Formats: sequence, C-alpha cells, structure tokens
Amino acid sequence: MSGALDGYRVVDITSILSGPYGTQLLGDAGADVIKVEAPPKGDSTRYMGRGRSANMSGPFLNSNRNKRSIALDLKQDSGKEALRALIKSADVLVHNMRPQAIARLGFAYEDVRAIKPDIVYCGCYGYSQKGRYKDKPAYDDLIQACSGLAGLFGDVQGEPKYAPTVLVDKLTGLTISQAVTTALLHRERTGQGQFVEVPMFENMVAFLMVEHLYEHSFEPPLGPMGYKRLTTPMRRPNKSKDGYVAVLPYSDGQWHAFFRIAGRGELAEDPRFADHGTRTEHVHAIYGLVSELIAEKTTGEWLALCEEAQIPAMPVLSLDEVFADPHLADVGLFEQHDHPSEGKIVMTAPPVGYSESPGSIRRQAPRFGEQGAEILTELGYDAGAIADLKASGALTGEPE
Repeated sequence: MSGALDGYRVVDITSILSGPYGTQLLGDAGADVIKVEAPPKGDSTRYMGRGRSANMSGPFLNSNRNKRSIALDLKQDSGKEALRALIKSADVLVHNMRPQAIARLGFAYEDVRAIKPDIVYCGCYGYSQKGRYKDKPAYDDLIQACSGLAGLFGDVQGEPKYAPTVLVDKLTGLTISQAVTTALLHRERTGQGQFVEVPMFENMVAFLMVEHLYEHSFEPPLGPMGYKRLTTPMRRPNKSKDGYVAVLPYSDGQWHAFFRIAGRGELAEDPRFADHGTRTEHVHAIYGLVSELIAEKTTGEWLALCEEAQIPAMPVLSLDEVFADPHLADVGLFEQHDHPSEGKIVMTAPPVGYSESPGSIRRQAPRFGEQGAEILTELGYDAGAIADLKASGALTGEPE
C-alpha cells in the first residue's frame, strides 16, 4: 500500500534538525522528498557525531531517510536555474533559512510563487516575521531559554536547565509536517497554494502555555501562571528500595487504592486529598507522602501492587533498557536496515499506524548529492548539460 502523500514532491532546503525532521515525516508518509544541499559539505548534521563515514552521522541518518539529495551551488546562475526547474515539478517547498538569506538567493515566497503558482511554501523561522525578533538567529537552546522552558526547570530544580533533547527542533518538525499537510488539503479543495510560516519561538510558547497559562487564562487573572502539579520539585520518579519507579494515581478512586495498598488507608479521609482540586492545592504535601511510601518497597513490588489495583505505574528505564524493551520488540519499533554505504544501521520505524496508507522506510538517508544526476535527468537535463553543471561546480557531490 502507498503512503498518503505518495505522488507529492517536496523540495527540502532545510538543515540541522527541525526542518529535516519535519520533511522526513512527509517522506515517511510517501512524499518524494528532494533534499537540496549546499556545497562543499552539505547539511552540518552529517557531522554530528561519529559514523562509519565522515559525513553520515547517526542523527543525520535518523532525520533524513526517505529522501534523495542534490547538491547545488545556488550562488551560480546555473545552480539557481536547476532549482527553479525542480520547483516547477514540486508541490511543496520547505526551508529554514533566515528570510534575508533566501531572498538574496532569489527564492523568497513571491519568487517561488512566480515559478509555481500553487506551491505550498513553508518557511520555518526562529521567530514570526511579524514581530521585533524577526531577524534574530535561533537554535534549540535559545528557544528553550526564551520560551520559558529552561525557566520552568529553574522553578523545579533551582536553576534554569535545558531539556536533554532537542525538544524545540523536533516539536517544530512535527508542526512543519502538520502545517504542510493542512496546506495541501486546502490546495486540494481550492486549487490555491499558500505561504505557511512556522516560527519556533511562538510554537514552543503555545505548546507550553496549554497547561502553564493556568489561572492566567482569565482576565483578570485568578492566580499565577504555572500548573502546580508540574512545577513542584516533588514531581519526579520516586526512589524505591532498589531503584526508581513512576507511580501516578490520578482519579479519586486510584488515590484511595494507592493509600490502601501503601498501608495508609486513612489518608483517603484527609480533606487535603479529597479530590483533584484539593490535591492540586496540596500537591507538595501529597507528593512528599508518595515519596516516603514508595521508599518502603522495591520497584517490582510496586509494579505488581499497582497493576493489581489498576493504578498507573511504570519503571524508570535507561536508554539501553528502552532499546531492549519487550513491548517495543513486539511492535517492531526499532528496525535494522542495510544502508548502501554505511552497512547495517538501526532506526525507529514510523510510530503512527494507518490501516490503509501506512508509512514506511523506502530508502535510507542519502550521501551528499547522491542522486543529483538522477534528479536532473527526471527534470529533462541531458548528459551534456549535467556534465556542464559538474564542470562549473554548480552540481557537486555525485559519487563517481
């Protein structure tokens, strides 16, 4: 079965992680994603960690599958002309260059719309182009800082910290894929292409404020921002006798059951813990109690007791333990593939299941400029024209 986006072509002028992850999701769904890279080295993520080849790192392999690569020098007129030909054949263009930079190259939205009027043009920026930060550079760490995320860690842990994952980049990638598919649906219904802006800063702030706007959701505010259950330092995996475990009673019945299996059934009558509202007001106290009680038994004992009492609970796993998790083995999340140049590699399969249009891994991440000649041939370039582009340096990276 074909993916839902089979037949759509995406021109991917993105680098690092936010854009490549978003376009990879489009590729997983069946789109023909053509990654346009700049010489001499291409996407810097190629060099993010060790690999079997110098320019094929693990993070690159895991954010650029289901793509083909063409390496074009867009400072040369012939390189620009090749990109224009590619755009004419495409349904979508995604870039994460700063607006001034892509405009200087001649591929701002108005330029691209003149080439392909119904194009879906997605610009991923650090900040919306409507505000005063529009020209500032942006990276995951910077947006974690200015969005309030790092400060939330400070509220909980005493000093601001970054999440140990590129959360902003990957959230932005998810939003890119959602925004592009929404715009394609609009085009199917109306025939209209459009400009789509995906700003990292606003996207992250909106994401955080779902719960953390909290009592500021009203005017005048009813209280401070910050969902209390999430900002107490006591919200954490609890130390058991032999490790750590996450136990989360949530409903009134689950809390009563937890107090019972912990041998403290009388706490069900404590007015501080009577319902969700009072537990939220006294979240520090109740989580402190949970911490004390969890320490009295082993992780295995708690998992067995909670399963019997139908209380949500899971062990705290290391990355190595996650990799060996039996449930993930059941569903086949980690797949082993043979890469044409890198040998055996491991990656996660598309996690979303579709009964009629499943995503799949059809091709591995490309070498730098690997399919340049192939792509240009599809666009009508003959062997002589391709040789001229190579001789001028406008087309590079194609393996001999």
